[in-house]
Amino acid sequence: MAITSAAPRVDRPDRPQPAAAPEALDPVVLGRRLRHLRKAAGLTLDQAAEAVGATGSHLSLIENGKREPRLTLLSRLAALHGTSVEDLLAAEAPSRRAALEIAVEKAQRTAHYASLGLPQIKISPRTPTEVLEVIAGLEAELNRRMEEQAATPEEARRANAELRQEMKERNNHYPELERQAQELLDAVGHSGGPLSHHAAADLAEHLGFSVRSVANLPHSTRSVTDLKNRRFYLSRARTPDHDQRSVLLQAIGAYVLGHGEPEDYSEFLRQRVYTNYFAAALMMPQKETVKFLKGAKAERDLAIEDVRDAFGVSYESAAHRFTNLATEHLGITCHFQKVHESGIIHKAYENDGVSFPADHTGAIEGQQVCRNWTSREVFGVGDRFRAFNQYTDTPAGTYWCTAVVEGHSSGFYSLSIGVPFDAARWFRGKDTTARSVSRCPDPTCCRLPSPDLEADWGGHAWPAARANAHLLAAMPSGAFPGVDEVEVFEFLRAQEGYEG
Repeated sequence: MAITSAAPRVDRPDRPQPAAAPEALDPVVLGRRLRHLRKAAGLTLDQAAEAVGATGSHLSLIENGKREPRLTLLSRLAALHGTSVEDLLAAEAPSRRAALEIAVEKAQRTAHYASLGLPQIKISPRTPTEVLEVIAGLEAELNRRMEEQAATPEEARRANAELRQEMKERNNHYPELERQAQELLDAVGHSGGPLSHHAAADLAEHLGFSVRSVANLPHSTRSVTDLKNRRFYLSRARTPDHDQRSVLLQAIGAYVLGHGEPEDYSEFLRQRVYTNYFAAALMMPQKETVKFLKGAKAERDLAIEDVRDAFGVSYESAAHRFTNLATEHLGITCHFQKVHESGIIHKAYENDGVSFPADHTGAIEGQQVCRNWTSREVFGVGDRFRAFNQYTDTPAGTYWCTAVVEGHSSGFYSLSIGVPFDAARWFRGKDTTARSVSRCPDPTCCRLPSPDLEADWGGHAWPAARANAHLLAAMPSGAFPGVDEVEVFEFLRAQEGYEG
């Protein structure tokens, strides 16, 4: 799966290249190197100090990294040990033991270590190497976790942008996932049509799993897979936010696709996309869905709500599935949006050239969409029983879009599918008279107040913003971001042997 990347920089041969900057002196590394060489030569501190015209206490401070030697003294020390000043200043530690001493010494000098309120450890030749390994290892892991949390929001945006580019290059169609889904359906004898809850349970049973609905599923999870006892646990909530059949099929997909603990957020995100795709391919098998869509196209009556109703899925699932199959099997490019009532894009995909708002990393999620787009206009429509259709003139061309609004525990979201103007002829609702104009990203389109509004209220309003904390905070750490593993493991322990 190709991911585009920036072209490598090529320096012109006639352009003078800057000289490499010298590495800064690291007194801790230098000190440990001098101590290593002195002991290898069998010299005491006083003997080495006398040989170079220094005192033992001064040389001790240098070896402990608390004082930097003058160049003249450094030259005499290099001569004493039969090496060069350049070698003395090398960045790498002279031995594994020295590397551990340096790591622990540096760790104890950081503000982070001071904030922990831990005592300082005086490292001596009698300090066991194992103790140094434990301290250095713990410090490295703490730093890794802090850096992971600090970097994850940026990495999450980049991961989203990279994965969306991959999906665009493949027209959001993954034949290998389609094939694996069909093989599983064939194995249980599913002959077509909507996949019932009973059939979904048959898929789990075919794989050697039982399905358990519980009232105390960890709050940070949609499902929990117990590989030891081969069980899929689902929530028994009265008003679940997610279709339980879909949740089960996603868990089945993760197992069939061999997903393990993701190494980073990018892999975590990719696993989520692939399991969602796999689940959709089970609920709306490619052969039957393509046949259904081609028939509707022949009648010039394509409608996402018909896919929803024919296969008994949510509108969002039907819209996603349309993007999987529209370009590959119908020759129609398209775009999809899931937009919160606040105007913030939650999910998006396009291969039809529409210009989504994006940040400097190319990330679309979290950006505010134009007020004049169908995905925003639909919130002002009184009739939410039927889809709302609209043509929108944009700098990238004219697009026809169809959208609905669905509720969720976190608010209302619009779900929209759009296509270029010429493709509108294949869809129900192409005769809509609703039309809008968007000049975004021009700020005068909808981001700046009109002159009369500015005249009335400029300087006379001070709104208190509702902070989007989830956009500002670091992504949760852990193998599965946002999941409380302790809670999950305690849940599984409590469930072992329980047959209720």
